[in-house]
Amino acid sequence: MANPATSDRDLASINEARTLAGRAKKTQATLAEFSQEQIDAIVDAMAAAATKHAEASAQAAVDETGYGVVADKVQKNLFASQEIHRFIQPLKTVGVLRRDEARKVVEIAEPFGVVAAVIPSTNPTSTTIYKALIAIKARCPIVLSPHPAATRCITHMANILIEASTKAGAPEGAIGVMQDVTLKGTQELMRHPDVAIILATGGMGLVRSAYSAGKPAYGVGPGNAPAYIERSADVPKAVRDIMIGKTFDNGVLCSSENSVITDEAVVDQVRREFRANGAYFLTANEIDAVGKILVSPQRLPNPKLVGKSAAIIAQAASVDVPLDTRVLIAELTGVGRDYPLSIEKLCPVLSFYVVQDWQEGCERCKQILRYGGMGHTMSIHSKNEEVILEFGLKKPAFRIVVNTPTTHGSIGLTTGLTPAMTLGCGGYGGNITSDNISPLHLLNIKRLAYELKPAKPHLALRTTKPQMLPRVHPSANSAGLAAGTLKRQVDQFLSTRGFHAEISPHSGPGNPPPVVTQDESAVASFVCEDDVRQAHQDGRHIRIDDDTILTPSARDYGEAHDIFIHSSWRD
Repeated sequence: MANPATSDRDLASINEARTLAGRAKKTQATLAEFSQEQIDAIVDAMAAAATKHAEASAQAAVDETGYGVVADKVQKNLFASQEIHRFIQPLKTVGVLRRDEARKVVEIAEPFGVVAAVIPSTNPTSTTIYKALIAIKARCPIVLSPHPAATRCITHMANILIEASTKAGAPEGAIGVMQDVTLKGTQELMRHPDVAIILATGGMGLVRSAYSAGKPAYGVGPGNAPAYIERSADVPKAVRDIMIGKTFDNGVLCSSENSVITDEAVVDQVRREFRANGAYFLTANEIDAVGKILVSPQRLPNPKLVGKSAAIIAQAASVDVPLDTRVLIAELTGVGRDYPLSIEKLCPVLSFYVVQDWQEGCERCKQILRYGGMGHTMSIHSKNEEVILEFGLKKPAFRIVVNTPTTHGSIGLTTGLTPAMTLGCGGYGGNITSDNISPLHLLNIKRLAYELKPAKPHLALRTTKPQMLPRVHPSANSAGLAAGTLKRQVDQFLSTRGFHAEISPHSGPGNPPPVVTQDESAVASFVCEDDVRQAHQDGRHIRIDDDTILTPSARDYGEAHDIFIHSSWRD
């Protein structure tokens, strides 16, 4: 029997999803008529308001969820409100986008429609800012579905954006946010007929639900990013980069480093550098203890320890570590269910592997990505351009960042990638794209295509009708047509088609029938397959022009055996 309270909550959430989707749909037509200047003014106002509240909303996110570090969440909020805004601000998303003069094609922007945006608890306020900015930039109304564990901070940031956008001229309903959030309500939002596209960030169950909603969806699954240190690498920098990435917001970004793979030739130096930067290498017993409290039997991260510090995780596992410990490292020999800490951990814990060379390192990285993280992100630290290129060619990841933290490089903070907080995993990850998602992914493109060359009528589609045999109307007292009369009519018809009968003066009963030949200088008006086969048998050609009607089978056979002589009507 269903819990009445749960059923009531689901019903309320479903009704709210329907109301918000319907309101956004009504807004869509109005928003679609806005000029580029109007849209840019609204987006500018939203970004400015989010920047103003970046610190307070970061604190609210940590207070509500318990995940991450306030200072790092401030940086993520500013990344969304400043870096992403700086990138999208000059983008043209209204009217004519491009004119290709050579191809005579004009591309015109068309908003996709209402966006259903699922917001995670790990990056709640920064993702809210990001998704709202790119949606409005594309003239798409957006309805936000917060994670239940982060409803207050997401709603607060959404209201800040709603107020700023409305003051700047956005129509009511351009941004909506669900208050009564349940899984059924979120599913109703994604499936609602007024919703055109889905931006889903969350666990695999939620992402799969988005993909099964019957709408185009941009979803992000687990990362489990490996970081490979090749023997030619600047080891001190490589280790610092990995530590920066793994400790950023306590590792809650899906592109955060989860494993380190290092060449045996430099492993001693790598270990020294990690220890010097605040890493603690767990013993075998400590690895077991941490694995038991950090990873569930279903091989999922323990939500109670997501985004917690290394010290808190060590304490929970009854492991004594130095007070300055920033990252826990578990040396493993394999990947998979028998190695719990080889999964995406969403906290400052790294698995650690030693390999003989880059070929073995390449295979280990593949294993890690296949276990959870296909198509997402990895990094390589190396000075060997040939090895770097080999990794680019062979790894099942669509963001391979070089000599930089995976966390920062993947989102475009330290690289030239499109700044974004939704990272497509392409076909490897079951995603519709491998791109970093921008406003351009929320646009359809209309194309005006002008004629480059005039079309020529297909020979088989000519409207000219062939001359037909004269219709015979026998008299009432005639049982048929005299042979001579019939012969004359047939000869007359054949002559109109360029055939001439050569009649022997001795022809008659018992003599061979007359031989019919074709005048190759005459242009045929109609050609069927039998005509072509007879010409081929006789060793003749058939002259045709643009007005000749060819049956498809005649054309195919004639062209295959070089039967036709083409005469242009201009000749």
